[in-house]
Amino acid sequence: MSINVVYAIVMAGGRQEKVSVGDIVVMNRVKAQAGDTVELPALLLVDGEKVTTDAAKLAKVKVTAEVVRDAKGPKITILKYKNKTGYRKRQGHRQQLTRLKVTGIK
Repeated sequence: MSINVVYAIVMAGGRQEKVSVGDIVVMNRVKAQAGDTVELPALLLVDGEKVTTDAAKLAKVKVTAEVVRDAKGPKITILKYKNKTGYRKRQGHRQQLTRLKVTGIK
């Protein structure tokens, strides 16, 4: 008995993510409005028992995702301190993120 599982490894915001249809992916900010469609480049495709890694075949594969909304990551506090000199510097950062919902792997 074989289970027909379809998923792909895609490049999303500088990282590789394993996605299948219906998954929510959080990646670095994309210049797109909520409801827009974004295409993600596939690096590997698994269709049941068949695994595709050939670059020529993967160029034909389209992984589409819909922009759900923009978001911000957690607050990160950066503190620099040097002993005995009175030097202290505090800085904060929140990464700009985009939530995507994968709509199709074709």
